[in-house]
Amino acid sequence: MLDLFSIFSKGGIVLWCFQNTGHIFTPSVNALISNVVLQERTGNNSFEHNSLVLKYKLDNEFELVFVVAYQKILQLAYIDKFLDDIQLEFRDKYKNELHRSMHSHSFDSFQKHFKAVLKSAEEWGKAQECIQKPMRTYQESAKSKKTVSSMVEKKSENKENKKKASSIEAPANKESSKPNTLPVNGVNDDIISQNRAKFAQKLGSPNAKKAKTTKSPKENTKEGKKPRKWDLGGGSSDLQYLDYTKDKGENKNESEYNFSTNTEIVGKMKGSIRDLEVEEESEVDEEFETAAERKKKAEAKSRGVFSVFQGLVGNKNCTPEMMEPVLEKLKDHLISKNVATEIAQNLCDSVSKQLEGKVLGTFESVTSIVKNTMNESLVRILLPQKKVDILRDIMEAKKQGRPYVIAFCGVNGVGKSTNLAKITFWLIENNFQVLIAACDTFRAGAVEQLRTHMRHLNSLHPPSKHKGLEMVKLYEKGYGKDAAGIAMEAINHAKDVKVDVVLIDTAGRMQDNEPLMKALSKLIKVNDPDMVLFVGEALVGNEAVDQLKKFNQAIADNSDSANPHLIDGIVLTKFDTIDDKVGAAISMTYITGKPIVFVGTGQTYTDLKSLNAKAVVSALMK
Repeated sequence: MLDLFSIFSKGGIVLWCFQNTGHIFTPSVNALISNVVLQERTGNNSFEHNSLVLKYKLDNEFELVFVVAYQKILQLAYIDKFLDDIQLEFRDKYKNELHRSMHSHSFDSFQKHFKAVLKSAEEWGKAQECIQKPMRTYQESAKSKKTVSSMVEKKSENKENKKKASSIEAPANKESSKPNTLPVNGVNDDIISQNRAKFAQKLGSPNAKKAKTTKSPKENTKEGKKPRKWDLGGGSSDLQYLDYTKDKGENKNESEYNFSTNTEIVGKMKGSIRDLEVEEESEVDEEFETAAERKKKAEAKSRGVFSVFQGLVGNKNCTPEMMEPVLEKLKDHLISKNVATEIAQNLCDSVSKQLEGKVLGTFESVTSIVKNTMNESLVRILLPQKKVDILRDIMEAKKQGRPYVIAFCGVNGVGKSTNLAKITFWLIENNFQVLIAACDTFRAGAVEQLRTHMRHLNSLHPPSKHKGLEMVKLYEKGYGKDAAGIAMEAINHAKDVKVDVVLIDTAGRMQDNEPLMKALSKLIKVNDPDMVLFVGEALVGNEAVDQLKKFNQAIADNSDSANPHLIDGIVLTKFDTIDDKVGAAISMTYITGKPIVFVGTGQTYTDLKSLNAKAVVSALMK
């Protein structure tokens, strides 16, 4: 039944291996190590690769990994029990050797123990299959919770309910024709005020005059909102630069790019994108702190997220029971910082499995080791598996005589077009010509928005500064056309005119919209862009998980390729609106395993940053 069983150290030394077939399992095991073990995704002890299921068990005391591989079509109920039993068997038999040195010792004698444990686990699995689950009793069902009286409808109660409903509806219907009257509990506000006035007059109250029937409100003597006058630094002729409705024709001259006088941002985006800086709490110099301030600061620290568990100190093996209260508190903290609930639970499970069985130092608290391990795990998740260098890749594509193609996708309203314009500005700052393919043929105004960005960007970098070359061009075919066809035409046009980069803007679509998801999959399949970027908001939490899963799944399902081109990276927008709730970055990278390539931090062209993993984790854990 088992295709492979292997025991190896986290350092890469294979201690013992059993293989049932001649199939090569090295790629599957390497994928498990690179995608799960090294990236701290060990919360779920199952990993699928091609047609195989790989289940694993970590032994943190001896830094060992136990791996079982079998075909997906098999349902082996005894695998988890087998892994637990085989780990205990191996530890008990070779405990002394593992403490000394595992390099020089031979584990060949483990063959008979392996077969005995496997046979015992298989027999246990067969016995479990024969055991029938007892039927649920009537007392356990939801029906038993209902009483007979609750299911009987009494006629008298029904009549009373109808009378109450009619008495409430009647006044509302009478007064419905009168304007500006809102019935409250079946009685009009005007009637209440009149009754109060009459009552006050009978008592002879000095405030009776004030309590008279409410008069009609006085007319508003304030002037209405006046139209805003735009001061553009000149006369009314400056308004012509705000009018894009007129078609200026194909003959472009230098005056057309006289769009904006704001040239302060030119030259600020040369080279690589700057790292994101997450603001930390400012610390007061201790030299100038009073005793009261120091005491207050110490009390505030003692009331921190993990302060409840600071007393947990030990010098023994770490157990799940010891870590449970700390991890529960840590999970709540992550969720409060906008990490998706499912991801927060998986991260805590992963930390628990990493630390289970690990020996604590004498002065090492459970809280500190859990928090440090979580910090390391989060940094590993955010750091890309492969360094993304778009400028280098563009130069490589240029040597091959073709344009570098980036496609943008995402849900509605996340800022795809705006961040595409920011990336365009960064590229032209580095002397690359850009062609924007207007493939959003669905949303009204999408093409006009890109045309506006094109004119603005060309005004910042006019042709006179680039040997007469127009740095940004727009390829458009209007609305209602096939997006995949427009993208293909744009790429071919870019090859002909020797443009360096093609940026494909697609229509926003919800992850559940099947027709639009099929259209996106077709665009990616037909054009095969160098990079597919998913644009998502930093504001979302659990929704980010659903969006990314379904986008990737839809692209894969609608592609007949064995290795479909999925999402390559993420653009995280509106990062300036979330303060320290940066959990969406963790959720998105955890789901896809892909890096966050760009971070949008504002509305101007220079508000584009690259992700600083340590700064984000610091903000997340403080």
